[in-house]
Amino acid sequence: MKRSLLILLSITVLAACTSMPTPYQPAVGSRWGYEENQIETDRFRVSFGGNSITDRETVETYLLYRAAELTVEQGYDHFEVVERNVDSETRRFPSELHNPRYRGFFVHYSYYHPRWGWRGRYDPFWDDMHTREITRFEASAEIVLGEGPKPDHPRAFDARDVMSNLADDIVLPQPE
Repeated sequence: MKRSLLILLSITVLAACTSMPTPYQPAVGSRWGYEENQIETDRFRVSFGGNSITDRETVETYLLYRAAELTVEQGYDHFEVVERNVDSETRRFPSELHNPRYRGFFVHYSYYHPRWGWRGRYDPFWDDMHTREITRFEASAEIVLGEGPKPDHPRAFDARDVMSNLADDIVLPQPE
């Protein structure tokens, strides 16, 4: 009884966590959120990972916002993106997982019983298998921080300008 209650509670918590896109937050104890690592005095690696509901555009927006925010926190005025990458992880799940009558097996064979006739209705070799695809994005960038006016370079960003322009797109975590 206790074990089934614990499993049900875990599933409920997990469902609640994945029912909304990842908010703009540090990834403390999770893969979802932003992280940064200092490489040199003025060079950082910044990343943002989103859950399966967070779209690619949001992940990239949060990455740029964090780079700008980090630049201002460190006392600099602009940053230049030296390297930038977006990774995606796609998984496919059989739709039977979401069927309330699903019994835990993907393969169902028909069989003949003298009293009831043919039983079973799924043949894995002839029936179509419906799947659901889930994609999760993670963006990362290596940035170099700078003081003074932003250089005239397409990879250079004015940190305060970026924060001002992207502020309306930033969704912070809901208070608990």
